[in-house]
Amino acid sequence: MQNHLMQILTLVAMEKPASLNAEDIRDEKVKVLKSIQPVELEDVVLGQYVKDPKATDGEARFGYLDDESVPKTSITPTYALAVLKVHNERWDGVPFFLRCGKALNERKAEVRIQYREVPGDIYPQGELKRTELVMRVQPNEAVYMKLMTKKPGMGFAVEETELDLSYSARYKDIRLPDAYERLFLEVIMGSQINFVRTDELNYSWGIFTPLLKTIETKNIKPIEYVFGSRGPKEADELMKKYGFVFTGTYKWVSPHPKL
Repeated sequence: MQNHLMQILTLVAMEKPASLNAEDIRDEKVKVLKSIQPVELEDVVLGQYVKDPKATDGEARFGYLDDESVPKTSITPTYALAVLKVHNERWDGVPFFLRCGKALNERKAEVRIQYREVPGDIYPQGELKRTELVMRVQPNEAVYMKLMTKKPGMGFAVEETELDLSYSARYKDIRLPDAYERLFLEVIMGSQINFVRTDELNYSWGIFTPLLKTIETKNIKPIEYVFGSRGPKEADELMKKYGFVFTGTYKWVSPHPKL
């Protein structure tokens, strides 16, 4: 979380850099990190997966503590949710949720930006779901906007649909580089545009170090969640407290069947 997810957060929250120069980009990322206060324990949910009692085969039959290499008294988390707050003019009051975990219902990496409802909507309350802009990093790189549209026909019924840009379909004749190919190329070229600067790393650790010390000294026990679930229900409750709305009624369906 402290490494990969913080990199994604800074790229989402940073202001437009003065140029595409590596130092200008990293300067803006550092500005974001300097605006984030250390994470509080009350804004964190830790979890550890247990076996699915309904599973008859596969990995779901085993929980984290069932692994022979793991001590039976281990309180090592396999899931974490942290709420971060960027205290600057643009993002003040907007919560950033960082979530990661093992043995969840989906395996993916994405940025999900949820927009609030429009005041004074003409549709009955609750009928329209929130619009979301999603940037999927993996699998199947894509950028799509989940929104409500009117169903075809004479009525005014609406449904959740998407405006979709799937890279594998749009750029099917172009080979997309693997995760580390770009980094290896930049090493050869002497570019540092995608590498972490020392001050960036220090500010990033400054956000999480107090929390990690608290977790260690207080021996915080993670909350159990079932293998193949969304994670601890307490995580959804914490996000709901900060205004995030999860309906569970929509699942992205690629408009390109081969993806």
